[in-house]
Amino acid sequence: MIDNDAVIFGILILILGFVFYTSNLNNTIWKRFYTFFPVLLVCYFLPSLLNYLGLIDSSNSQLYFVASRYLLPCSLVLLTLSIDLKEISKLGSKALIMFFSGTIGILLGGPISILFVKYFFPTIVDIDLTDLADGMTTIAGSWIGGGANQAAMMEVFQVDSKIFSKMVAVDIICANIWLAILLIGVNRNKYIDDNILNADSSSIVEIKDRIEAYNLSISKIPDLKDVIYICSIGFGVTGFAHFFGNIFSSYIADNYPSLSSLSLTSSFFWLVIISTSIGVILSFTRVRELEGSGASRVGSLFIYILVLTIGLKMDINSIFNDPGLFLIGFIWLGFHVIILLITAKLIRAPYFFVAVGSQANVGGAASAPVVASAFHPSLAAVGVLLAVFGYAVGTYAAWLCGIIMKGLI
Repeated sequence: MIDNDAVIFGILILILGFVFYTSNLNNTIWKRFYTFFPVLLVCYFLPSLLNYLGLIDSSNSQLYFVASRYLLPCSLVLLTLSIDLKEISKLGSKALIMFFSGTIGILLGGPISILFVKYFFPTIVDIDLTDLADGMTTIAGSWIGGGANQAAMMEVFQVDSKIFSKMVAVDIICANIWLAILLIGVNRNKYIDDNILNADSSSIVEIKDRIEAYNLSISKIPDLKDVIYICSIGFGVTGFAHFFGNIFSSYIADNYPSLSSLSLTSSFFWLVIISTSIGVILSFTRVRELEGSGASRVGSLFIYILVLTIGLKMDINSIFNDPGLFLIGFIWLGFHVIILLITAKLIRAPYFFVAVGSQANVGGAASAPVVASAFHPSLAAVGVLLAVFGYAVGTYAAWLCGIIMKGLI
């Protein structure tokens, strides 16, 4: 068995290269494969398969620690500094209302689904409710934000790796079924707008033109100094967050130990909060222009490396031991959908905002642009903007969701 971290890391990066190479081939077989097994899911499961087959021994590996403590906060900075709040506001109030209604649907859907289990089907899952609530925070982090927020919740709430494996399966399977339903609706969006939502979609054309102009204004071919700037900002803020995160957590632990129930004594909690907050602050400065050089792409690379290291910790056998978890996932997602549709009906928002607002939460930066571009290719940036905005609120909202769920048990 391979237990050398340098060798294991090399294998993980080769896996990442293989996944992205095959997922971008025009080969019919690979296209069909990745239709049913998304790239992120494959990146989670291939490393776990190596563990399962006994090819790798990751029991003493430090790769996850390095990825979660160094790459994760750096990715949070790089993904949030690209947020253009002014541009998002220009999308119109309906876009933001639908995004936040989707966020609220997930924030409240988690507690509602766990109450459903507690009072109606207490034996549906073979997991202690406290551990279940902790594990569900990782789904909330993923659905509101993305992989970085999911990993952050895993650490903040100290989620067991076996439970996390099950939550990943629930997250991805439920989310992709909903994605398929949304894409089916794209072909009937005019009918939905006219006959169900009574919405006016003319504003979508204005958004399309504005986004195209914005993308052209910041896009550039990055050179070495741009990449150095991106890394210096990302890792510089990471170091800053580590320094003050340790100070804050130690001070609270010594003086206000009762706040441990809110995770305020966790240095990792402060690490992700400080990183995210500084990233948002930097989005108001000229540093935001680094997005034109690919800041979010570097951040996304770090997320995929983190996902691969999480895969090393996953136990394939534990994933399907609790099928009742999928019922919880669909109840949770169903509440999210109900809130979205009611809100869209009330404000007469077009189906475009329903679909993109939902995927900016549930699917994040990976699938929100896919849904948006299904309406028109130039609208993909709308999905990106809203999804990246989700990175900024994902950590806070998922943490709040977790606190509510734990308070209901």
